[in-house]
Amino acid sequence: MKDLSQTQYFKVQNDNSITVKEIIHLVYKALSEKGYNPVNQIVGYIMSGDPTFITSHNNARSLIMKVERDELVEELLREYIDRKAWEN
Repeated sequence: MKDLSQTQYFKVQNDNSITVKEIIHLVYKALSEKGYNPVNQIVGYIMSGDPTFITSHNNARSLIMKVERDELVEELLREYIDRKAWEN
């Protein structure tokens, strides 16, 4: 029998194995596969915070909810600036 007088420790491992960029890619792909306009749906989610803008297909809704909406905006803006899209 366990010693109940000692404090037990429980450590939860963070799932840092997937990046924000990968999440955006997977969500975009899932939305496309279901016939949605991925840009419109992702913008709707970012603006409202309503997860129903994202399909549950391929676990996309759960994935996108793992990151904060401001992190999504940061990643999208960073990628845009890195590609220097305004110069094309």
